[in-house]
Amino acid sequence: MATLSSGSSRRLVQYVIVRSDLIHTLSWPLGAVITQACHAATAAIHLHYSDSDTQEYLAELDSMHKVVLQAPDEASLSALASSLLEKDIAHKLWMEQPENIPTCLALKPYPKDAVQPFLKKFKLFK
Repeated sequence: MATLSSGSSRRLVQYVIVRSDLIHTLSWPLGAVITQACHAATAAIHLHYSDSDTQEYLAELDSMHKVVLQAPDEASLSALASSLLEKDIAHKLWMEQPENIPTCLALKPYPKDAVQPFLKKFKLFK
């Protein structure tokens, strides 16, 4: 995967995008949804563990920064995953098993300015 860089900011952020319809429409328990986000974030870190931004992010253990955004539904989350793939932005689309349902997506840590433009249409998770 390509390493994106932005000279203006080195604030490393891990973005996690969660389907809000899991709670508001499908009535999943909050804990189950939080678990999906944890799985995706952990998997993205694991898959990109040797990446220099990931290593820098983990080195600052007590000041890691995550932003959790909401996607309204499965279609919007899948569209985001496709868009990120096209742009070579490293991420993990988490699929709940055995149902094979996409529930959330986590990017590897990136400089905030490098990936924020791709996530502008997603609001903070509520």
